[in-house]
Amino acid sequence: MAQEDMPRTVRDLLRGLDRAALASALPLEATGEAGNWPYASLVLVAVDHDLSPILLLSELAEHTKAIQADGRVSLLFDGTVGLDQPLTGPRVTLLGRAAPTTDERAKARFLARHPDAAMYAGFEDFHFYRVALERAHLVGGFGKIRWLDRAELLSPVATGLAVAEPGIVAHMNEDHADAVQLYAGRLLGLAGAEWRMTGIDAEGIDLRRGGQVARLAFDQPLAAAADARQVLVALVARARAAE
Repeated sequence: MAQEDMPRTVRDLLRGLDRAALASALPLEATGEAGNWPYASLVLVAVDHDLSPILLLSELAEHTKAIQADGRVSLLFDGTVGLDQPLTGPRVTLLGRAAPTTDERAKARFLARHPDAAMYAGFEDFHFYRVALERAHLVGGFGKIRWLDRAELLSPVATGLAVAEPGIVAHMNEDHADAVQLYAGRLLGLAGAEWRMTGIDAEGIDLRRGGQVARLAFDQPLAAAADARQVLVALVARARAAE
């Protein structure tokens, strides 16, 4: 893995997964011992256009109590599932600070990624959080290890795409469901019908079918929302040519 590929490897891994292990520091009263205690838990994640993880947490959860006392967290994204030799696969640990967010666009992006969460997202004890990234530690396999700072991790941002995203996603799912199926079946080799697009960012599109998620990366980042249509049409042509 070339050094210059590592930031893209991190971004692709984060965007390709819908869950992570969250590590926080339980405060004294929760542990019954002096000082804080490391606490790891499973969380569902959506990744925003700028690569900030978005979480939906209950006030009753231990990790939320920990974050309220100390916003410093780490998130482990594990890309080794299914490998015969897991330690040869990529995994990334992000370091950042979690804080509540009222950004409606971020909430919508999370719920598009996790549609079942809409059943409880409106409960009074559930709140959205955004993690402001500071550093990441990539282990890409044996000997492929590196710390990356925030400046290296920054995603390309396509002008206007965050605002246009809901309309693009709805249009593809409602009017071009066949194209979404081609992306999943022909370009990614995924089985099953009823794949849906859940998001689009400068570097690719996110898909979901039931509990399975997938990521289709673009060859080149989009510069603006207006570029999305041309790229999506080109991907359909590529998929049909793969028959």
